[in-house]
Amino acid sequence: MIHNIHTILLLVYILVCCILTVVVLLQEGKQAGLTGAISGAAESYWGKNKSRSMEGGLELATKILAVLFVVLSLVLNLKIFQ
Repeated sequence: MIHNIHTILLLVYILVCCILTVVVLLQEGKQAGLTGAISGAAESYWGKNKSRSMEGGLELATKILAVLFVVLSLVLNLKIFQ
């Protein structure tokens, strides 16, 4: 029973790793962020509604997947699975 749970968690862990990698690679670079903030572009429509944009969704997905990655890493290293 515990072996089955470990196998399922390991498969979920691998899936989370792959998705996290893709989501991070899809994000834009932050190099233009400083230039945009200095010139006032941060107060534009896109700056105010960033959470509704695709970039905002990717950032949220990255945060959720990163937390899930850490939690699964800790759970998979518990002594009950060894």
